[in-house]
Amino acid sequence: MSADVVAAPEPDPIFDPVAARAEHFGPGEPRALAKKEEWLRDKELRPDVHVSDADLARWATPSRAAHARRHASRSNATGADPELWPGERVEPVTTLYNVWTHEALPILPDSGHEIDGRFFLFLRDHFTNQATRMDARLVDVLKRVAGKFSARRIEVVSGYRSPKYNLMLRKKGHQVARHSQHMEGHAVDFRIRGVATRQVLHYVRSLHMGGVGFYPHSQFVHSDTGPVRYWTGS
Repeated sequence: MSADVVAAPEPDPIFDPVAARAEHFGPGEPRALAKKEEWLRDKELRPDVHVSDADLARWATPSRAAHARRHASRSNATGADPELWPGERVEPVTTLYNVWTHEALPILPDSGHEIDGRFFLFLRDHFTNQATRMDARLVDVLKRVAGKFSARRIEVVSGYRSPKYNLMLRKKGHQVARHSQHMEGHAVDFRIRGVATRQVLHYVRSLHMGGVGFYPHSQFVHSDTGPVRYWTGS
């Protein structure tokens, strides 16, 4: 006689309150530090370096021997750019300041073609925001003027002038030429604060690099790379 075997029910697992609590409580989130707490933590981790005023002065004005060693190393280094020599500060000849866009452009002593793109954009037409290829000889004029008068800043009144802006100025009665050198990217108007406009005029004329205009009322000098000629405006 066969009989069905009935499996005994499994016993209920023993309830563990500690394990059940762990399922509902994860690791806590790190607390966000206040600004002062972050500063104190960074201060503790910061290396302790003491530099005296004498050390700073000595590093700022290296000795002639150190300068000679750097110069010799620079001459022996192939392809080294003297303007980008690490640890040496290069003072600009002057800084151009656009009175319309309020932008500044430093001119370095040996600046070459690398300045062309920035110079073109710096002298763009402020009315239409258009730029053109400016005559690079204008940079040489500005550098010479800066050297003559020890001008750390030259204010640029006008650079490139688009045909649209040039026509608008003529319609408003301004003394601008129909075929202005500004429209060709061959002219720049500038002034130096603290230096008489007539002094700047005489020096730019002595360069014989093109046309020079004198505008005593507006207090600026026009310089272009066109034919040599002189005139006086307002």
